[in-house]
Amino acid sequence: MTVSASRFGDDAAFVPVAATLISAAQIRDAGIDNANEAIRRLGGVVGRQSLAGPSDFALDLRGFGGGGDRNMVVLLDGVRISENELSSPLLSSIPIEAIERIEIVRGGSSVLYGGGATGGTIQIITRRAQANAMRASVSAELGSDGRRAGRAFVARGWDKLAIDAHYARMQDAGYRHDSQSSQQNFSSALQWFGPDWRFGLRLNLARADYALPGALTLAQFNANPRQSSQPGSHGSINNDTVTAFMERRFGDIEVAGELSHREKIARGVYRGSFGVSSLESHVRQLQFSPRLRHLAQIGAIRNQLVAGIDLAEWSNAVTASYGDSDAAQRSRAAYLRNEMEWAGNTRIAAGVRREIFSQRSAAGGFDRSGAVNAWDLQASHAPWSPVRVFVKLGQSYRLATPDETGATSLPAGQVLKPQRSHDLELGATIGSGERTLTARWFRHRVHDEIVYDPTRNAGFGANSNLDATRHQGIELEGRWRASGSTTFSATYQHVDARLTGGANSGRELALVPANALSARVRWRAGRHGVDGGLRWVDRQRPGNDFINTCRKMPSITTLDARYALRLQSWELALAGTNLGARHYYSQAYACDGGQVSGLYPENGRAVKFTIRHDF
Repeated sequence: MTVSASRFGDDAAFVPVAATLISAAQIRDAGIDNANEAIRRLGGVVGRQSLAGPSDFALDLRGFGGGGDRNMVVLLDGVRISENELSSPLLSSIPIEAIERIEIVRGGSSVLYGGGATGGTIQIITRRAQANAMRASVSAELGSDGRRAGRAFVARGWDKLAIDAHYARMQDAGYRHDSQSSQQNFSSALQWFGPDWRFGLRLNLARADYALPGALTLAQFNANPRQSSQPGSHGSINNDTVTAFMERRFGDIEVAGELSHREKIARGVYRGSFGVSSLESHVRQLQFSPRLRHLAQIGAIRNQLVAGIDLAEWSNAVTASYGDSDAAQRSRAAYLRNEMEWAGNTRIAAGVRREIFSQRSAAGGFDRSGAVNAWDLQASHAPWSPVRVFVKLGQSYRLATPDETGATSLPAGQVLKPQRSHDLELGATIGSGERTLTARWFRHRVHDEIVYDPTRNAGFGANSNLDATRHQGIELEGRWRASGSTTFSATYQHVDARLTGGANSGRELALVPANALSARVRWRAGRHGVDGGLRWVDRQRPGNDFINTCRKMPSITTLDARYALRLQSWELALAGTNLGARHYYSQAYACDGGQVSGLYPENGRAVKFTIRHDF
């Protein structure tokens, strides 16, 4: 059973339409060692260089720019791991050997997954426990810029009991000066299971320490992209999560649920032109998500009814040199969704959700409560065997986090409004399995979009609600097995994201490339394997260019490749990224005299050698 678009294991009649699937084999063949990189390189999702040390790029589905990672929901085995504290999910802490597959569903998904799912959802699904089986592996890696990494994994299953453990350690001197980092991750799960039930506990621990080389001006970048602008700045993250989970089937009814507690401590010291500042943030989050599903067969109609509640409490205590503050949020949501399938070729689904929330912030000086709603209607039809057409429409939402509402330029007593989006998508899929082509057209009409605007608050920046915006475009995704040994795949996205109301109506939104293309080839022959890819990202506006007067950031073209040799239970691999040795950047937040500034360079050419042994 795998967690999928229904928040339950796949049923053959209700697999998600036009989802992007990334398998464990694809991840391994590409030489990818963390989930964030797999989503970008194999899933074709646009990413933006992290401002902190861990290699977790900010991801963006459907052109939400600087707020991209807050307009999608990331889940690990059904548990939401998207951060409420304005940072990207720590996907690099998920052991890569534990991943069974990654499922990307684009488009509004707030009915099932709540706030921030306008762009879509990313599900990371770990391997199921296997009875009376044992698997283990160890690997070591040496790479450019002082990279050293090692990973170990073991899983053992008995008749009704299974346990697994994963450990990974990485050290990297960094491409830029003052950009060294180290990270340790540990994960373990204990599961009891039977033919129609499963329950267990999972523990995830992550530790990361990193230097912060800071942003560069364009002149600094052109002179030496490796240089640092703020030597001595550094940070660390401790992120611990423990989750209890259960699944049980009673005839046609299935019940499931997760109870998860996350505790995160983030520290930072920043040295800049205004002196030295420090910050320590202590986050606690509790989630409980019970739900049930009823499956019924009535003649030629198969029906799936899903109902559930999501309960969450989040708090953050911040101690900083520029002032302490506390923030908290509590939410209570209920949802109901029904889907019917006729004779394997027609599906109709409808769902509703209501969420009641309360928020408080010491920095913002507010304590408020409110409610938001979401709904969706979806239909798909296969007029003939290899073709399926589909339509989706609905309303999704996003709440401003307490941190966002605590840093605005609004008059006293006012807070940021909830963001609402009216979503529409049309598409078609041709073929199946290894020969498929999917085309989608989408449009999100967004009201009160929540963004960080660097031009507000006398140039110091503030969070704000934008005037009406529109995100629309097309997505193409294809996969073709040309022979038993060669497979081609590609994704293409065109996005037109701009303001449609207010004084800047018609202006393009910042940090949204109009076009992005990703193409890959896999070749296997006996003991040999080759995997290679090309990624191209179009020009985009820097983060504060709300009036479209700054020169755009240049486009990006990179190449990566990996060769692997399999010798019985051993694998030797050589991989390289940015093989063209391009100097480029995907993150820039400022404009200086019409030129891009405040930019964060990405790595130059890098190679790594990996040796792996499977037991």
